[in-house]
Amino acid sequence: MTSPGWYLRRLSRMGPAEIAGRAADVVRKRRWRGELPEPAVVPLRRFAATLPSDALMNVSPEAKARLIATADRLMDGHAEYFGVARDDLVNPDWSLDPRTGRRAPAEAYTFDIQYRDEQAVGDIKQLWEPSRHQHLTVLAAAFAVTGEGRYADRVADHLKSWWAANPPLRGVHWVSGIELGIRLLSWVWTRRLLDGWPGAPDLFEGNPVALHQVWHHQRWLAAFGSRGSSANNHVIAEDAGQLAAACAFSWFPESHRWRAQAMRSLDRQLRHNTFASGLNRELATEYHGLVLELGLAAAVEADAAGAPMPDSTWQTLLRMTDTLAAIVDSRLRPPRQGDGDDGHGLIVDGSGTDRWASLLTTGDALFGQLGWWPAGDPADVRTPLLAALATSRVIDAPRPIRRPGHFADAGLTILRSGAGDEEVWCRCDGGPHGFLAIAAHAHADALSLEVRHGGVDVLADPGTYCYHGEAEWRSYFRSTLGHNTLQLDDTDQSRSGGPFLWTRHVRSRVLVAHTEPEGVSRWRAEHDGYGGQRGSVVHRRSVELDSAARELRVTDEVISARPHWCRLAFHLGPSVDVDLAGGRARLQWTAGARRRTAVLELPRELAFSAHRAETTPPLGWYSAGFGRKEPATALIGRGQAGPGHAGFDTLLCFES
Repeated sequence: MTSPGWYLRRLSRMGPAEIAGRAADVVRKRRWRGELPEPAVVPLRRFAATLPSDALMNVSPEAKARLIATADRLMDGHAEYFGVARDDLVNPDWSLDPRTGRRAPAEAYTFDIQYRDEQAVGDIKQLWEPSRHQHLTVLAAAFAVTGEGRYADRVADHLKSWWAANPPLRGVHWVSGIELGIRLLSWVWTRRLLDGWPGAPDLFEGNPVALHQVWHHQRWLAAFGSRGSSANNHVIAEDAGQLAAACAFSWFPESHRWRAQAMRSLDRQLRHNTFASGLNRELATEYHGLVLELGLAAAVEADAAGAPMPDSTWQTLLRMTDTLAAIVDSRLRPPRQGDGDDGHGLIVDGSGTDRWASLLTTGDALFGQLGWWPAGDPADVRTPLLAALATSRVIDAPRPIRRPGHFADAGLTILRSGAGDEEVWCRCDGGPHGFLAIAAHAHADALSLEVRHGGVDVLADPGTYCYHGEAEWRSYFRSTLGHNTLQLDDTDQSRSGGPFLWTRHVRSRVLVAHTEPEGVSRWRAEHDGYGGQRGSVVHRRSVELDSAARELRVTDEVISARPHWCRLAFHLGPSVDVDLAGGRARLQWTAGARRRTAVLELPRELAFSAHRAETTPPLGWYSAGFGRKEPATALIGRGQAGPGHAGFDTLLCFES
């Protein structure tokens, strides 16, 4: 269970207005325990937010094939959530965690459940993910493109099963607003994609159970929205789901009010969650994708309802899309910065669809791509569906005429040279420590680097792996030692107060950012994360990428009045083999049919050792996705820095 100390630390990160709001929530939760009102409904209900008749004609054969293959696996009961294979999805138990074998209490009052306690409920992410019902939007999309009623029948079975097993305010699926918001968005698209099925009206607008569920989801979101230090991607999901449902399921007296409230909040929160440069303020790239997906789906839903979002919403979404196009590598992979839990806003595509290519394809359809955008694969299902609902518009906003490489407000810089399989891509981090007072999804990664060659991780950000239940692994993957940066005195640059809470935030600043695709690109930044009780300490890092020489030079400086024990970490990608001899590491990996090599000349002042798949404590791991980890080599250099001004030089040379 969460400790009293955590509650005190969490309370310390709240302002007076947030504390007052949360106190009011506590009172409301107590009052709701004894009441479960029935919704009033409008007569002559119908679902009007249908797709144009020709919308599906623009779905490519490749996208259809992937969709149907995934839907058929689902029909056979097979899926995978966070590295755990499921074969029980013909008739799922919505309260069973297959990873731990534990069942969450299904009858308990929602707000009594300690959902963060794995001993009480199991792995909450394993429970929540299937109940986002994004597998149902896939099945519904398969019905839409094939007309085969078996997909629709399975959707109906699962919805009826879920509604029966999860009455309002009972069990773990009513705890978190982000879950309710994404589930509502899934229900809207499920109803839309089933529109040609004769049973759709009786499953939704003609079904008292469905009306009861939809109304209580919206009532919950209207009452318990995320606020203050928690108003991050969660509030975007809550607003997007509320807006979509109020637009498409306008079957209640409150629908117009809920729509107006959600529209105002979504516009405000999208702007609040996004830097002027277009990057998401959480500085966790997967959440940039999630927020963009949610924002686009909600804005298109408002268009379909004839109540378009304000221009400021579309301007924010445009900036986010252009920025995504700017930061991806030659394989359209964005940085692996900060937390990531594989969360999606809307899924109507089959497995194997590239998320980032799909987002850029959608951006092209809605905004038009710029000449510097990377080429992508247009074969997805979501883009033609969203484009079919969107209103044509001209967005009054400036767009970059050249591909930007430095995003000053976010402290993120991309150095790159070459193109395609020869591209060297380097992400340099000199930005804020996450977003809001708790910086929930930040890592202690100031001045860290990611380096890729032809889209292959060479110096890798190890990723996230887990949130709940495995405290030691959670701490490792977001630690300073778990990133390609310098650690002093065996401590993190920022102080953690819990798995989603930082109580002291490192301050970084970029001193030089010169991005030049040809010639030499330069970046320099510093942070104060090791000051305070240790006195005045500065870690400064400089990076130079020489396109002609195909070399990346990294210089780390420590400026301090006293000595510090240090560890300099270089985490290699999982496909990179290494031969470490003294201060020289020879790296090899395979890309396509070619064997690639590079040499890492390490600082002679430090003693380097290789670590792989260690568990006590964790070191030498890479997480390609949430819930999954695999061995990878970490090169750790140990030594002393200071007193005075100490410097360490590293040179990465790409040979072939």
